[in-house]
Amino acid sequence: MINALIAGFFVAISLIAAIGAQNAFVLRQGIRREHVGWVVLICAASDALLIAAGVAGFGAVSKRVPWLADAMLWAGVAFLLVYGALRFWAAWQGGEALVPAPNAPVALRRVIVTCLLLTWANPHVYLDTVVLIGAISAQYAPHGPVFGIGAAAGSVSFFTALGFGARLLAPVMARPRSWVVLEVIVGATIWTIAAALVFG
Repeated sequence: MINALIAGFFVAISLIAAIGAQNAFVLRQGIRREHVGWVVLICAASDALLIAAGVAGFGAVSKRVPWLADAMLWAGVAFLLVYGALRFWAAWQGGEALVPAPNAPVALRRVIVTCLLLTWANPHVYLDTVVLIGAISAQYAPHGPVFGIGAAAGSVSFFTALGFGARLLAPVMARPRSWVVLEVIVGATIWTIAAALVFG
């Protein structure tokens, strides 16, 4: 049970940590110190709902279709390998400096709408939370729900640290090399998870 909880925590963080529009938005809001609490709440709550749907839905379907768990396992491994390769490719191409423009403060309503769109209109969110985390959770049966709780906790921890810690990262993340290092770390973590699924 503890293994499932820890695995869920780190799987979620490794998937969410990849640089994307949502994370860049959270970082920018954190650096600007604008409506950070709302942004973190929306991202973390959305992930928790999607993870719960993935774990519950996948568990119910896999009972009716026994071969689905193995099929999704290998599909998940393939996805992780490609996803990790993309992170290494992004690192090879160079980093992206995150220097928010000194514009006027943005209204809360606009920030909330933008955050919701970047979260719920992003197909990668569904692949990561519903499909991939749901599939991996089946490997920890009968502790799939515990894996889901760990994944949700990982999401909450990540977005909280990202949003409220962004002000400390501002000088560092303004340098492209920092993004390169982050991409390499994420890629290595993703491939480690893929290897663990295959050989574990």
